[in-house]
Amino acid sequence: MIWRKFTIHTTTEAEDILSANLAELGIDGVQIEDRIPLSEEDTKGMFIDILPEIGPDDGTAEVSFYVEVLDPEQKQDRLTKVQKMMEDPAVDASYMPNTSNVYTPQELKKLLQEVQETLDEMKQYVDIGLGTIDTSDTEDKDWINNWKTFFHPFTVGDLLIKPTWEAVPEEDRDKLVIAIDPGTAFGTGMHETTQLCIRQLQKYMQAGDEIADIGTGSGILGITALKLGAGHVYGTDLDEEAVPAVRDNLQANELPESCFDMVVANVIGDEDIKTRMGLGKYDIVVANILAPVIVLLTAEVGPLLKKGGLFITSGILDQREAEVLEAFRQHEDIWEVLEVNHQGEWVNVTARRK
Repeated sequence: MIWRKFTIHTTTEAEDILSANLAELGIDGVQIEDRIPLSEEDTKGMFIDILPEIGPDDGTAEVSFYVEVLDPEQKQDRLTKVQKMMEDPAVDASYMPNTSNVYTPQELKKLLQEVQETLDEMKQYVDIGLGTIDTSDTEDKDWINNWKTFFHPFTVGDLLIKPTWEAVPEEDRDKLVIAIDPGTAFGTGMHETTQLCIRQLQKYMQAGDEIADIGTGSGILGITALKLGAGHVYGTDLDEEAVPAVRDNLQANELPESCFDMVVANVIGDEDIKTRMGLGKYDIVVANILAPVIVLLTAEVGPLLKKGGLFITSGILDQREAEVLEAFRQHEDIWEVLEVNHQGEWVNVTARRK
């Protein structure tokens, strides 16, 4: 899919006002780029692997928005398809085709006129800087690939995690290698929460173990488990892009697809998917998600585990640690908390099913 990108060159003083005005014009979402350094408070809770470097703050900013341009018949077909899907109760709304920021050529011409009028009005009360608009075309794959210059090989214990497009460094040839291309699911392994989970897998997993990976993403935790000797992995994720990401990463690691079942599903509240996965089947369930989801999972994943099986969790900010531990305590008939580990501002909780 090709998107038309419009970038407005403005100032940090005007970026928030401009963003609000664009929203008033019906533009769904903007991208803001400036050179203001992120404070420690800004980055707290960012569940991302890589923060790009920025230059010195010069007061300038770029506010960008994206539109898809379709002829009137194509747009109507898209709207009709979405309407039918909305009427089908079996279809998950999160997988609807995009209808926001979709314009016909005539609609786009009118929109750009309105954007220019907005900029002219803003000049009366705020410094908008250059106020010029650049246009470019961006494919979906561009978003996937542009960040790759920041992802390089790194180690977690005796594991080497590397991008699929880079060679193994000479000094790391004795390590167990895991090759990852996050695709659109993201999850390089560089984030502290992923590393916390990997260390727990290294510590507790036994050869032949059955592993469930909830919130699989790129498949890095499941693939790590397989490289460490797991017998089989069952992964679930809400993002359908995780399915091809896992398939590609299995291939990159020369692992057969048969060792990793991957489905788009929500374990929370869905007894059917848990039955399909296998009750009482797993030696380890790993979930690297976010604290509010883990709180819910404490009441959900116990039946998936064998007695004595482990629930390895992360994605928990230190300020949410007490909340997660309280959730385990509320189900103390099920769980015995074995470990609480920290890396930076992130927390791992590992519990055993009684």
